[in-house]
Amino acid sequence: MSLELLEIPNLPDPNIRPPTIAESGDAFAALRIAHLFARLPRGVPVRIRDVVDRLNIDYLDWSFSRSVVIATAVQLQSNWVADFRTSVGFDLADGERGEELRIEDSQRAGPWLVRQVERLAAECREQLRTFARAESDLA
Repeated sequence: MSLELLEIPNLPDPNIRPPTIAESGDAFAALRIAHLFARLPRGVPVRIRDVVDRLNIDYLDWSFSRSVVIATAVQLQSNWVADFRTSVGFDLADGERGEELRIEDSQRAGPWLVRQVERLAAECREQLRTFARAESDLA
């Protein structure tokens, strides 16, 4: 059975989406944050506040906070320690102007960050597949 819908002139588009509030532990937020981290300059401290500002500019339909960006940075720092047995390469510290992130300027940093982004993207795709399967089970 197919519904036949009426054509209504001047009917406003209902596809207005509310902003997504980024939350700690959310793979979709972490993906966007890690993607930006992967593109940050290496070997220099970058203020977390500047990262938050850039995320909120790049993703106008999202709202990122310092706490969510820091939570993602802490998780990635933990992953770095697990992979390389040192925290120096992915360093989150209090700087003179607030929290700062410094990513090691080495050949291993770029590929490692790409793998972290790939892992988060795969997690997001899996969540979408799970959602789609659950929704089809309800129909």
